[in-house]
Amino acid sequence: MVVREFSNVTLRCAANGSPRPNITWRREYGSLLQLPDGREALTAEGENYTIARVTREHMGAYLCIASNGVPPSISKRIGLTVEFPPVIDVSKQLVGARLGRPLVLQCTSQAFPKSHNYWVRADNMLVQGPGYETEMVESSYSISMRLTIESVTHYDFGEYKCVSKNYLGETEQSIKVEHVKSQDTGWGPAATKLPKHSKGKYLGRPVSENSIEIPDAEESTSASSPAARAIANVFLVLATLPGALNYVCRTTM
Repeated sequence: MVVREFSNVTLRCAANGSPRPNITWRREYGSLLQLPDGREALTAEGENYTIARVTREHMGAYLCIASNGVPPSISKRIGLTVEFPPVIDVSKQLVGARLGRPLVLQCTSQAFPKSHNYWVRADNMLVQGPGYETEMVESSYSISMRLTIESVTHYDFGEYKCVSKNYLGETEQSIKVEHVKSQDTGWGPAATKLPKHSKGKYLGRPVSENSIEIPDAEESTSASSPAARAIANVFLVLATLPGALNYVCRTTM
């Protein structure tokens, strides 16, 4: 049977025998049946099985089993096909990308009959070619659409559309790709590694990549004047204050 989504459908199964056979309905692979009162069950009884407002989730095979206590029982298989226009789901409509990095855009399309799916950029259909790779993965009435950009350039920023169409309709969704600057800006503690000295103190703090080594005041000013020693001690005090680890203080005489 082929029906449109959200219509009502009735499956019928009649059997003859003596005594009169009972009819039991099951879904193939053990899926649950929807009962008229809204409940779900593994089986339903009666010659007619009705589904109100059928949806794509009801698509599949149904088994009509007739039995009257005299072996063997017999069964027939009825396939139910539900037609519906395409629907596209996009998990992220705004995507950030860095220059020179790969990027994957993805849409999921659902439709029956099978839809025609493709990507569009600036009103041009994107096909397999240098820098781009398209992939379609089908599963029942669902298709996963993937567009891979091998290495992002300035040209690749902008809007992309995934389009899906069949004879019942057409739909599209947009994904916008924006430029994200690299976290390494070339300045600051994260980008600058300070030289480590063979002697010195770290004021009790653990040594890390961004730690600042303060030479010993007595050692660095042993040959200097009292004024130079005083200045070096001031630097040591300042180095213990919050935020002072971003600076290197040196005393030269």
